[in-house]
Amino acid sequence: MLYLISYDIAVDKRRTRIAKILEGFGQRVQYSVFECDLTAKQYSKLRGKLHKVLRPADGDNLRTYRLCGVCAPHTEIVGNGPTLETSVTIYIF
Repeated sequence: MLYLISYDIAVDKRRTRIAKILEGFGQRVQYSVFECDLTAKQYSKLRGKLHKVLRPADGDNLRTYRLCGVCAPHTEIVGNGPTLETSVTIYIF
């Protein structure tokens, strides 16, 4: 499953920790946006690591959007930046 993860974190140290965690699971496509192609087990591990660092009471905001195999190929990229890296296989009949 392809996950699009974005965050808004005011504290520099915590924001850096979140970015480093996400870099271990996917690719940065914008400053605070990552694309991660993960299995359910990998996603569960990622969530656990993120939840140990996030502080919603301090204003941290992290959003995760799941893109299915049908939706992922419809991603439009305009401008510079990395291409969509995914192992999603599309079957057209």
